[in-house]
This record gives sequence, structure tokens and C-alpha cells, in this order.
Amino acid sequence: MELHDVWFVLIAVLWTGYFFLEGFDFGVGILTKLLARDRAERRVLINTIGPVWDGNEVWLLTAGGATFAAFPEWYATLFSGFYLPLLLILVCLIVRGVAFEYRAKRPEEDWQRNWETAIFWTSLLPAFLWGVAFGNIVGGVRIDRNFEYVGSVWDLLNPHALLGGLVTLTLFTFHGAVFTALKTVGDIRVRARRLARWVGVVTAVVALAFLLWTQADTGDGASLVALIVAVAALVAALVANGLGREGWAFALSGVTIVATVAMLFLSLFPNVMPSTLDSDWSLTVTNASSSPYTLKIMTWCAAIATPLVLLYQSWTYWVFRKRIGTQHIAVDQVVGTAH
Repeated sequence: MELHDVWFVLIAVLWTGYFFLEGFDFGVGILTKLLARDRAERRVLINTIGPVWDGNEVWLLTAGGATFAAFPEWYATLFSGFYLPLLLILVCLIVRGVAFEYRAKRPEEDWQRNWETAIFWTSLLPAFLWGVAFGNIVGGVRIDRNFEYVGSVWDLLNPHALLGGLVTLTLFTFHGAVFTALKTVGDIRVRARRLARWVGVVTAVVALAFLLWTQADTGDGASLVALIVAVAALVAALVANGLGREGWAFALSGVTIVATVAMLFLSLFPNVMPSTLDSDWSLTVTNASSSPYTLKIMTWCAAIATPLVLLYQSWTYWVFRKRIGTQHIAVDQVVGTAH
């Protein structure tokens, strides 16, 4: 296997890790409006991801940096062609981070409610837009002979991509609901399981439609296996959720995300960005990659740094592993003197 193939796999792993971790992160943010009934319950939801949300976003930074270094042509075409949606995602992530930190800086109810609304929308929009982006990457876009995107932003809003956006939105919400059930106690835990059941059914319908469409267009035998695993894991997650096996439900919803991302990257390879104008103008792992020397240096750096990052993040999740409920929220936290 050539180094550019290795880095294609590594970038796929980074995106998989990001969607697995930030997926429930976004889902919990969405649930602050769909599940929480009062300020104390919104505080509980925010506290479930409070220690980890910023660490989850490191995976996005690493995936973007790895793409820039390993496949500069891919990075250039992607970020120029998808400039507006990616800018919107970036703005959402910035506002979302500010909202987490600023919400509790003042005790006024209007102040906190406005920041909670910001958390909801800046979780929902990226959850949808990431699916739109990857739907376009896998389905192909208008790339000319100079490897430049020549379409418009409206070309990105095609049916396949929009369906992909619905898949990530519903799947992340389901992932967040089972995570909430896993991390909370009391009535909010019961309602999270109930909501996960209905969201999971909707997710299964739209995910099956999108994955079958993708498989029919660009899939092969390997991607078909990943598709089957994704669907089976989602059904199993629904069953586990119905039985109250929250740990299994969360693990299986995570497997669904992993298999879905794997299916998309398997459908994409050896392309990294197919052209709908002419297949000869598609960006591939060969014509979009950096020099072998650059990839070799990157491989050594990744081999040293990645285990350290994984150990630290695993330790963070272990430290904050206990369940919480409204009884664990002090009065001063509800009114906003803590964050």
C-alpha cells in the first residue's frame, strides 16, 4: 500500500472519530430544545458534554490539517468550492464555543436563554451541513480540467446531498439521545430513551434511502458490506435502547456512524473528489497527494502524537464517566454563577 493510500485511510479514521464524538455532542445540543423542559434540565444536558465538547472538536482540526498536508489539491478544491457552507459551519462552531462559556457568566434568564438558543442552532446547522458536504464529495461535483470547482453554491443543494444532510442530522440526534440516556438519571433519562426510539426510526428510514442511493451510484462490494453493518447496527441500537441497555445502544449507534463513514469513503476511493464533468478530471489519491517525502514525515509525526492524544482523551472520558441529574445541579448553577 502506497503512503497516499495510507493517508486516505487515516483521514477517513479522523473523520470517523470526529463524527462519532462530535455526533453525540451535536445531538445533545439539539436536545436542549427537544428534550429539556426547564433550565435545570438544560443545565444537565450541557453538563454531560461540558468536559469533552472542545476535545471532540480537535478531531476536526486534525482531519482538516491532515487533508491540507497530505492532499493539498483536495483541500484547495474542497475549501474553495464549498467555501460558503464550510464558512457557515466554522461560524457555528465559534459561536457554539462562546455560548458554552458565556451562558453562565450572567444570571439573567434572557441572557442564558439566548445562549441556549445559540447552542441549539449551532449544533443543528453543522449536523445538517456536514451531511450535505459529504453527500456532494461522494456523489461528485463540477470540477474542471484544472481541478477547480466551477459550480455554484446552489449546485451543492442537490437531492442526494440534502438527503445526506438529513441522515447526519437525525443520526447525530439519535446518537445524542442514547448518550443522554447513558449519562443521566431520573425522568430525563426515561424521556431520552423514548425520544431516541422515535428519532431512531426516522434515522433508519432516511439512512437506508441515502446509503442505498450512494451504493447504487458509486458503491462496490466493500461498501455494500459497510452498508449492511451500518443498517444492522442501527436496528440493534434501537432494540438495545428499547430494552434499556443504554451502554449497548450508545456503542451500537457509534458503530452505525463508523460503518456509515466507512461506506462513504469506500465508495469514494480511489477518488477524493469526483468530477461530474469528466471522470478524467476527478481528484484522486494519486494526483491530489503531497510528495512521498512529505507523507513519510507526516507518518512519523502521526505515529508519535496520535497515541498520546488518544490516551489523554480516553482519560478525560473516564474521569467524567458518572451519570448526572437535576439533583446534582446546584441552585447557583441554574441561575448562572457557574459554568
